[in-house]
Amino acid sequence: MSAAALKPALEAGLNQLGLALSAAQIDQLLAYQDLIAKWNKVYNLTAVRDPQEMLTHHLLDSLAAIPPLLRHTGGQSVKLLDVGSGGGLPGVVIAITCPQIQVHCVDTVLKKATFIQQVAASLKLPSLRGIHARVESLKAEEGSGYDVVCSRAFASLVDFTTWSRSALKPGAVWMAMKGKHPADELSALPADVSVFHVEQLTVPGLEAERCIVWLRPAASPV
Repeated sequence: MSAAALKPALEAGLNQLGLALSAAQIDQLLAYQDLIAKWNKVYNLTAVRDPQEMLTHHLLDSLAAIPPLLRHTGGQSVKLLDVGSGGGLPGVVIAITCPQIQVHCVDTVLKKATFIQQVAASLKLPSLRGIHARVESLKAEEGSGYDVVCSRAFASLVDFTTWSRSALKPGAVWMAMKGKHPADELSALPADVSVFHVEQLTVPGLEAERCIVWLRPAASPV
């Protein structure tokens, strides 16, 4: 089954999520899934091979985070870092659906960062960039850094926030996409990380628990 044959299911999912995308953006999402499938034959970007499963477990799963992200950013032009992006989930999906957001996808695996660069070129996404690096090496210089640092099933909340803290600009937040409510991970967080919202997600066609944990560096005690 080609990704194009999945267009009705994608459109139904977008409608369920309340996301109004252009025909061009829908075509980009389907083209992106096609690129994953093609590269997967050589580079093993994902263990998911079935197109229908890829649609629900990857595209729609990532798309479910878009409405919360837009509510947080208010539609503003911000910089977002997707940590441990792999094949670009959710980073590429964010770049397609939110062209006002500058998306950098960082991964320690060169072939995955190269794939992101290829996606950016193939789909003409000027706001998307793949970075081959360890996230710990990304430092926020004066006037730089990221407004949102996100991850999807990347690492524990402690590791995610510890490794990526240096990439945050002042006032920035972490957006961690998780499965079921990560109570143990939340209880393990240090005092200098503040959780300000845990948001439940419903992914069309996926009978599984999903949530976003929103965090920020805690204010220093006076």
